[in-house]
Amino acid sequence: MKNIVIRLLFLIPVAGLLPLQHSCNEKAGAKEHPEQVAALAEPVLLSDEFKQYWYAGKAELCSYDLMQARYGEIHEGSAVTIFVTEDFSKSKQVKLDNPQTAGNDKLPVLKLNLIKKFNTGIYPYSIMMSVFSPVDIGNYPNAVKVTANVQEWCGMSFMQLNKQESTFEMNSYSYFEKEGDQSATFKSCIPEDQLWNLIRLSPGRLPVGKQQLLPGSLYTRLTHVPLSVQAAVLTLQDEGTVSIYTIDYTTQKHTITIRFEKSFPHIILGWEETFPGFDGQLLTTTATLNKTLMSDYWAHHNNSDRVMREQLGLSPDL
Repeated sequence: MKNIVIRLLFLIPVAGLLPLQHSCNEKAGAKEHPEQVAALAEPVLLSDEFKQYWYAGKAELCSYDLMQARYGEIHEGSAVTIFVTEDFSKSKQVKLDNPQTAGNDKLPVLKLNLIKKFNTGIYPYSIMMSVFSPVDIGNYPNAVKVTANVQEWCGMSFMQLNKQESTFEMNSYSYFEKEGDQSATFKSCIPEDQLWNLIRLSPGRLPVGKQQLLPGSLYTRLTHVPLSVQAAVLTLQDEGTVSIYTIDYTTQKHTITIRFEKSFPHIILGWEETFPGFDGQLLTTTATLNKTLMSDYWAHHNNSDRVMREQLGLSPDL
């Protein structure tokens, strides 16, 4: 039987941009494309509701009321998730500048940007994680790239995870002497961070039971625990219209619970994460959904567009 193919169309950027000057509003969003995408195996069929939601040329923006555990206390802040489809380069693992000429190097992905902002005393934290997961999870079941960074007044740290043929290659950079510049290779594991995208792509494919996981990149950056494969027990339960996904690391006092809509588009309603602080005390970070907005946000970068932050429930000046 002939392979079923996914047909994708991605937006063409606004003309007139100067050479080598790229911004996040170029070629963002996606639509169905009449060109055929080469598949290694029969790809997962995309439903009409999936295509209408994710290929409408807009991103899904969700704001959350954040209560972040740090330094033995809970700090009030905000979190934002940005889910959007993009064209990715298979070979370079970056967003394509010219997807229309990329041929088989083009890989349609769902991108998550998760941003947290909160203050600890006099100084603020700004942290961000990005996850790039192929839409064709039948051929590409793992995220192809994860990045994370933490910025605060002491300095910054950065981590990048790249999917290779049978491994994940990690490079990290930190201003802390004991961490410094590091690289490592991981095999036979599931990056925790890619599970957020899998919830949105196909929650029925979420792994359950005993698994070998790479703990979340933001957890690793905030705790300074060296990144290593950890045993975890994963469960998925339904409570009425809500699904609850729990990740319990059996060798650590570390648990994550993500609540999301059981029905499509499986919007994430909030999450809880518990782990010991530097003093060994267990504290729980919580995030609760505030507002959701579908927007081509990359086209709204003028001062007059700041009102949209209020529509999303965010401070206009943060």
